[in-house]
Amino acid sequence: MESIDLLVVILVILFIAGISRRIQTTILTVPMLCMVLGLLAGLVFPELISLSYNDRLVEIIATITLVMLLATDSSRISVQSLYRFHDLPMRLLFIGLPLTMILGTILASAMFGDLMFWEAAVLAVCLAPTDSSPAERAVENPSVPVRIRQALDIEGSLNDGITMPFLVMTIAMATSAQSGIGQGKVLEFATGQIVFGVLVGLLTGYLGARYIDWGKQSGWMSNRFLKICWLALIILTYVAADFIGGNGFIASFVFGITSGNVIGKLEEEPLQEFAEAENSLLMLATYVIFGMVMLTKALENINLTVVMFALLSLTVVRMLPVAISMIGTKLRAISVLYMGWFGPRGIATILYIITVIGREDIAGKNTIYDVAILTVALSLILQGSTAWPLSEWYGKRIAQLDKQGEADGEMTEVPEMPTRAGRGRMGDRAPRVSETGIQVETSRDE
Repeated sequence: MESIDLLVVILVILFIAGISRRIQTTILTVPMLCMVLGLLAGLVFPELISLSYNDRLVEIIATITLVMLLATDSSRISVQSLYRFHDLPMRLLFIGLPLTMILGTILASAMFGDLMFWEAAVLAVCLAPTDSSPAERAVENPSVPVRIRQALDIEGSLNDGITMPFLVMTIAMATSAQSGIGQGKVLEFATGQIVFGVLVGLLTGYLGARYIDWGKQSGWMSNRFLKICWLALIILTYVAADFIGGNGFIASFVFGITSGNVIGKLEEEPLQEFAEAENSLLMLATYVIFGMVMLTKALENINLTVVMFALLSLTVVRMLPVAISMIGTKLRAISVLYMGWFGPRGIATILYIITVIGREDIAGKNTIYDVAILTVALSLILQGSTAWPLSEWYGKRIAQLDKQGEADGEMTEVPEMPTRAGRGRMGDRAPRVSETGIQVETSRDE
């Protein structure tokens, strides 16, 4: 990265840091501003920007960011609590997410004649994971029922890791169609990546957590190095998986779930909080680079079909699967629409696309790139700008329905499960103990 590129990224981050508190209750969001300011720099000073969307350094930054996010986000999720109490995110992940990928594939195949079926599937998978950070006020606003905002937050923390095996498979199939390599060999290779990635993640996650516990219990390891050790294990997991032919991203995701659940039983203080500042900085830098060098490139190829697909991806392709997945939950229609709209595309899609664009054997990668990048840009603007006003309106409406006894589905108490940025502290309310003895948050007026 040349000095001017780095200077732009740093100046944008410093500027946004200076106004971050002021914009908390406005339609502006941090990811949106990062993108817009980066885009302006790329459009106004194109001759000064040396970084390109397919630059090796961009790929390195993307890889580090994705590895850290996959590990830290998944490490916050209690599998036992998720299975027993959080039915909404389970429905979103195991019913809504597959339907989203299927519907997205069908739509992309129908709208883009230059994409083969498996290339359309690659695009659909890249656009399937959601990210709550572009519309974080939708999941942070304390007036929104805890069950709803935690469902969205948990979904955004896990679906990027769950979609990764599908990305590996669809890329493999698209590559097979272009290269002429037999599908059997390609599937064998892709399956090996997934299986070895999972095995490495399980092994390093469990043994790493036990090693950290030994360091703490024995007194041989300082508190500072307990946390540094956890970060080093994330990197070790990625490298080890790649070395033996596994997928490092899948390994990082599995490592996070495994180590988080083991460490969570051993320690009161979550180790992953150590990575919050590093993760936030990487994400902000990624959004600036996204606007500065990726969006500027995609804007050169915008047409009506691309815009229409992007809008349909943010609405129909997301909302219909969410509605189907919520059948039988007794949620009000307004809640289903709220959850369907706030499925923004963000950091995961950006990083997935960087992975795809580096593949020379995918003929339709430029179309995939343009469509996905524009979809993320529209998501940052449309869903980001509506997060605060819609969450305020929705929260008040649900409060009215609750007083009438018509919002039992939304107001069901759920255990507190902190995810990215310590959102378990949403609303600054003390957790309440339910009859099960588990601490729960509730948005009912007490």
